[in-house]
Amino acid sequence: MKTGGQILVDCLVEQGVKTAFGVPGESYLAVLDAFYDTTEIKLIGNRNEGGASFMACAHGQLTGQPGICFVTRGPGATNASIGVHSAMQGSNPMILFIGQVGTDMRGREAFQEVDYRAFFGPIAKWVTEIDNADRIPEIIARAFSTAMSGRPGPVVIALPEDMLRSLTDAKPTKKVKIAEPAPAPDSIYQLRKLLARAERPLLLIGGAGWSSQGRADLQKFAENNNIAVASAFRFQDVLDNHSPSYIGDAGLGKTPALKAAIAEADLIFALNIRFGENTTDGYELFNVPVIDKVLIHSHASDLELGKIYQPDLPIHAGPNQMAAVLAQLDLQGNWGDWTANARDAYEKSMTLPRRDNGVDMAAVVAHLQTALPDNAILTNGAGNFAIWHNKFFEYGPDARLLAPQSGAMGYGLPAAIAAKIEHPDRAVVCVTGDGDFQMNMQELGCAMQAKARPVVLIVNNGTYGTIRMHQERDYPNRTSFTNIENPDFVAIGKSFGFHAERITETDQFADAFDRAMRSSTGGIIELIIDAENITPKQTLTDIRG
Repeated sequence: MKTGGQILVDCLVEQGVKTAFGVPGESYLAVLDAFYDTTEIKLIGNRNEGGASFMACAHGQLTGQPGICFVTRGPGATNASIGVHSAMQGSNPMILFIGQVGTDMRGREAFQEVDYRAFFGPIAKWVTEIDNADRIPEIIARAFSTAMSGRPGPVVIALPEDMLRSLTDAKPTKKVKIAEPAPAPDSIYQLRKLLARAERPLLLIGGAGWSSQGRADLQKFAENNNIAVASAFRFQDVLDNHSPSYIGDAGLGKTPALKAAIAEADLIFALNIRFGENTTDGYELFNVPVIDKVLIHSHASDLELGKIYQPDLPIHAGPNQMAAVLAQLDLQGNWGDWTANARDAYEKSMTLPRRDNGVDMAAVVAHLQTALPDNAILTNGAGNFAIWHNKFFEYGPDARLLAPQSGAMGYGLPAAIAAKIEHPDRAVVCVTGDGDFQMNMQELGCAMQAKARPVVLIVNNGTYGTIRMHQERDYPNRTSFTNIENPDFVAIGKSFGFHAERITETDQFADAFDRAMRSSTGGIIELIIDAENITPKQTLTDIRG
């Protein structure tokens, strides 16, 4: 006989969990006690449950396996909700475990009691509570299956205190296996017919669940058939950006060249994407619910097919199974010149104007491109600072981008720490704004304790840049509430044991970055940026008109 807490940990070990993030709480002491006897799982102690859930979300995004997070009831759970929302919008597998009041107290508004099914229901794939320790193996297996199958996402499990202390003779189940749907032969036949009629087909890619083989198969299909490929919002790392087929990212701030390519395309093949607001320019890029082009939509979840746009050909298939079939196709289309022109326009769009006031982010990104290894991992939260490396860093086949589909500030630093824990030998660089960084800068303590030290570039312009940009556009010269008085970031970095320095001139960056990369303690570089340079190709003066 074992306690519910012990069986829960045994189940996680059986599912292959190696790392769990979280903040300790008295509501799940039986689980913490069980972890004391477990060497297979490393506990990462966070400083806030929001940082913990972001790390679990990023772990799921990076590995394709559920990121595991443990938090206490009430405030711990509500703090962690930001990571659950980010995992849902990003289609990232994650499981959040929450300590819960005892079953004998439920419904009385006991201390820190929350109805988690009601609270998390709209932002999670599945929310449940384990009342009986005998059912722990069953529910854990279902949680892993749910988090990884179809469109991946977060699962939330509440753990009543008395259930965790109760004894059971239940045994862990074996590791779950996920079946990825494959395209039906008739779907491929219809796809070939539609593509054969197209003169300017555009492949729009993204989503979760890609394997390295799936990415390679996708590139083989695109290049063998000279098909133009654009990535959905913040999925630039799905296809090698150096491929002759790649023509840019269809996220926020689309280039005129990419907008033209989308407008000219007579067929859109949406592969593994959900049609989010940022990819569709607020759902104005295409008519809803029927676009004015042929639409093929393939997705691992049948719930995404026809959810917003009605496809001419819906295909229920996972990305890797679909790519494996596509890699074998020889379409012999006559659209090669159109693709080449779109690629040429993309390459020209990558040229940035250089700025001589403050640190020039164009030069920073150019240096990152040459200095970072091919398998570097870049992370960011939300803000205009992210535009530079999201749009103007070219991701090779082994590089990764960890960025929130939800637009959550504060994601970048926790994501970088999680990435460094998973891949201690890879270069991990977090690009963060001064406001973005302060959302979770306390997680430097987690990095220090876990000995996971990324390089952090703090783009400091003294303002919430995205909101400032919108204010200047809609209410010129009437800005309010967007200025930031910042602390000494260098002193903060050093207090957490990081190598830290501040630069004010562009020509200081290369040497500073080299020192940070070589430091065994990780590095923080504060970049002093002119707030006027609000986007790569616009200043606030331009926006004011």
